[in-house]
Amino acid sequence: MKSMLSSSARNTRGFPRSPVWKDLLRRGVSTKELDATKGDRERVVILGSGWAGFVLSRQLDKKKFQPVVVSPRTYFVFTPLLASTAVGTLEFRTTLESVRARSAGVEFFQGWADDVNFNEKRVLIEDATVRRPLQLSGKAFHAASLAEADQSQRSKKKGQVFDLTYDKLVIAVGCYSQTFGTPGVKENAFFLKDVVDARKIRKRILECFETASLPTTSDKLRDQLLNFAVVGGGPTGVEFAAELFDLCHEDLKKLYPTLIPHIKITIYDVAPKILPMFDSSLAEYALNLFRRDGIQIKTEHHIQELRPGLPGSSNPNTDGGCFTLRTKEDGEFGVGMCVWSTGLMMNPFIQNALDDVHTYPTSSAHLANELKDPSAQKWSLKRHPKTGGLMVDDHFRVKLIPRSGSQPTSPTSTSSTPEATMQDVFALGDVAVLEKAQLPATAQVANQEAKWLGKKLNKGEIQGQGEGFNFKNLGVMTYLGNMKAIMQAEGGTEVKGRMAWLIWRGAYLTQTVSWRNKLLIPIYWSINWIFGRDISRF
Repeated sequence: MKSMLSSSARNTRGFPRSPVWKDLLRRGVSTKELDATKGDRERVVILGSGWAGFVLSRQLDKKKFQPVVVSPRTYFVFTPLLASTAVGTLEFRTTLESVRARSAGVEFFQGWADDVNFNEKRVLIEDATVRRPLQLSGKAFHAASLAEADQSQRSKKKGQVFDLTYDKLVIAVGCYSQTFGTPGVKENAFFLKDVVDARKIRKRILECFETASLPTTSDKLRDQLLNFAVVGGGPTGVEFAAELFDLCHEDLKKLYPTLIPHIKITIYDVAPKILPMFDSSLAEYALNLFRRDGIQIKTEHHIQELRPGLPGSSNPNTDGGCFTLRTKEDGEFGVGMCVWSTGLMMNPFIQNALDDVHTYPTSSAHLANELKDPSAQKWSLKRHPKTGGLMVDDHFRVKLIPRSGSQPTSPTSTSSTPEATMQDVFALGDVAVLEKAQLPATAQVANQEAKWLGKKLNKGEIQGQGEGFNFKNLGVMTYLGNMKAIMQAEGGTEVKGRMAWLIWRGAYLTQTVSWRNKLLIPIYWSINWIFGRDISRF
């Protein structure tokens, strides 16, 4: 990574030297147009357009701040409804909100944040307007979405680079799907993190049914084509399995009546039970409902490999696009599709690019334990030992600690580990870990964090003033198929069945950002209830 280069290899701005960077300096790349509209406002650069970044950009007072969002995707995704779009219950556009909305007052650059100079308050940005091939296992391929394109695996062909100054920086880049290094998963599994992923899933489902309906397809291949595996027993995996069941038994049953007996939907999880965030009574209700519907639940199962082609096949091109899934408990078997939803891994930008604080930010860092000369030693961002997330205080300010092997210079306090808090750098969402409590990586948490930080910044109270952030648990809910759901609110209130389904739909509808989607979503729900889901494959 460029951030690991020595100081002698860096340019005058504190960033690593590179042929691309030198060429851009000669051409005078700048942000003059952006600077001209700034006025006396503070510039808040927000890295990421997910729940935390998007909500914060809308929350900030545009008279006091100039929000600038930097993200590889130009839109925000309402993730709770992605499973519905994957099966045609909703259309893809109903889950999207443009960062460049006409009335938002938000500036935007489509790019990757490659490095940060905290001392000079500059972010190094590489453009991401063109999707470039990635390198994985020695082969070039295109990522399912820009948001999931691992920066550490991109090809050497780089985009143009420029630097962007900030007064305040908010790191909200989100996380990637956790594959645990399982062979073949990153290349062959279907994820559900972006609308591009949902579109790929819908296309593959319909592809499996069309291939299975051909007279040239054998019964054995037909069974494997219609064998759908869902890895992950959390709300995302469970909701997708439920939505897939609805699609098969409400719409595809009328079009492919002879294929319905061949359908098999299985949820795999390494944990002893699914939906661990719910009380046992609600989890048992979900299990019983799935058993009646024929959805199999296989807990304490370990996925070992996912590869193209069927078991024992010498030519994957004749297998209808099927895959071989191998588990420790059941061995190898063929599946038409494997949807992977097993948790989160830290964004490579957090893991690598932010590993090195090039120069101690004297003007903005506040030392908890005074040092004679803090700039004389190397510093790094404080991280959670297990997740690698950025440790923040209850005002979401990022912390600094001496790098491993770097000795403090004459500490004046009795503490053996000096620590500094940056007053102008914040972390939100999945990449942030509060020191006082580790919160779940959910949209609800990121949404509340962004709104809280936005209000504090608008009031000018963020420099450690006032009460810190407190998460208010509004409850958890999950759709189970056949117009049934479960809901668990704070205080132990439990709702299940049709009433929970109505609350589930109402809650997501009210949380939708724009009035356009607040109108479109119930319209599509009504259209698909009357006329059936759209099963066009494109």
